[in-house]
Amino acid sequence: MPAVDWQAELAALKTLSARIGNDPLLTQGAGGNTSLKVDGTLWIKASGTWLAHAAERDIMVPVEMAPLIAAVEAVDPAAEQAQQFVVTELNGSGLRPSIETTVHALMPHRVVLHVHCVDTIAFAVRSDCVEQIGPRLAGLDWAYVPYARPGLPLALAIAEHSGNRPDVLILANHGLVVGAETVTEAETLLDDVKARLRVAPRTAPDPDTDTLVRLMAGGDYRLPLSEAAHAVATDRQSNALAARGSLYPDHVIFLGAGSVIAARDEDAAAVVRRLDAAPIAILWPEIGVLMRNDAVPGADAMARCLADVTARIPADAPVRMLTEEEHRQLTDWDAEKYRQELARKKIA
Repeated sequence: MPAVDWQAELAALKTLSARIGNDPLLTQGAGGNTSLKVDGTLWIKASGTWLAHAAERDIMVPVEMAPLIAAVEAVDPAAEQAQQFVVTELNGSGLRPSIETTVHALMPHRVVLHVHCVDTIAFAVRSDCVEQIGPRLAGLDWAYVPYARPGLPLALAIAEHSGNRPDVLILANHGLVVGAETVTEAETLLDDVKARLRVAPRTAPDPDTDTLVRLMAGGDYRLPLSEAAHAVATDRQSNALAARGSLYPDHVIFLGAGSVIAARDEDAAAVVRRLDAAPIAILWPEIGVLMRNDAVPGADAMARCLADVTARIPADAPVRMLTEEEHRQLTDWDAEKYRQELARKKIA
């Protein structure tokens, strides 16, 4: 690509990013990120920002690739602080680069798209993922990456496949990454993979809104922003799966570990008393979901994501939940604390 075209390509990436960000089946809230490499500089989505806002806000941050890659190769903890490698004079927003910057830097492709595609996640949480998706991805250059904490651990796991230069990465318990030389090619590949992995969701009963309104009375709770979020409670199979734990990192970050399931005789206030804490979301089987009043939009996005993902997982599927140690790694991580702080300030 001629050097004079990079700004046009960055503009095209922003347009594509907005499309991806406005599709809840591809990414949710501040999740997902996109990037473009230009003459040693990696332009990547800022941490805590929403791809949906890419066309209207300055959310792309420039990072100097060479020292960042050197830090990754040396397994230097500095690689976890990608803001140290920002090209300050070009960073008009002053924001930090994505927590996945190392992943994008290690991908050999000029354009990289990382999404939390719900169809992909429905396979990626299965212990038989490779066997399930292999036939669907036939003809594509793809690789499966076992679960690793987002950031440097995930980058190092991906680096093991760098010699093969796969264009598609299926990240266990996480999502999908595609890479290409141009924005157009990356978009085409993303759409192709999404179509190949598409799973028809189960149809869930409607929520019992009247009962939910009664259950929130006197408590600090409200209905979800999306009615689709109720399906994880009204569908018995989805609710049983949610009760088992957490399926992917952003659930832990925005909703907490696992899901809180209420008893039929409990209202929201009773759940809070039982737990001695106010969970961000509460699920009532066959009734619906309530969200805490102060839940950020990203939490609502993840509540809907949980419903979308679980509706695509068969009841008899062998599912791998995140472990207690994996939960701890996420909740004690400074990079995620920064992203949560941005969410509370509504910068996203």
